[in-house]
Amino acid sequence: MSDFYLFLTNRRHRNSVLAELSTEFVRKSIHLLVALVPALAAWNRPFTMFLLSAGTVFYAYSEYMRMLGYRIPVVSAITALAARKRDAGHFVLGPVTLGIGALLALALYPNPAASIAIYALAFGDGLSSLVGRIFGSIRLPLTGGKSLEGSLTCFFAVLTASYSVTVDLPRSAIVALVATVTEALPSKDFDNILLPMAAGLAAVLLF
Repeated sequence: MSDFYLFLTNRRHRNSVLAELSTEFVRKSIHLLVALVPALAAWNRPFTMFLLSAGTVFYAYSEYMRMLGYRIPVVSAITALAARKRDAGHFVLGPVTLGIGALLALALYPNPAASIAIYALAFGDGLSSLVGRIFGSIRLPLTGGKSLEGSLTCFFAVLTASYSVTVDLPRSAIVALVATVTEALPSKDFDNILLPMAAGLAAVLLF
């Protein structure tokens, strides 16, 4: 019995899928906000790195307090909306690795590599997960359940982002391929660090 048939005929399954998609939309909306980092860094790179560092530390503190039973206004509410089932009762690590990934890209790579790395994180990882959750039907082996549809979305998202920065299609395709392979690894929330590091390194070597 296909997932789509279950979605149409089984109310409990349908409600579960819709709740999961709602959570994923919140998570990936946060991902997409990271795309603003290169523009902010172009204005003031040290200040941008300070904001990323402070935001990551503040979130980690808020999440630690939530685990102790305290609620931090706004942050705890957003965390609750963005938490997956696997996160129940655990420290929600995604926003921490997201901030670290963007911060490392700015700290380690010059432009255009830093911008490409952050766009790969924002659009490649963000959009691939959404598309994979909604349309994914062809599961890739050795990826922890990731889909061909999601991986293709990652490739074209990173290709478009890299090309928009460099106007170099062949080398942008190589960066996109590196990002796609990295995103497909079963690394859970740590892909937020691995993906921009791999894409940024490829961009440094190519551009």
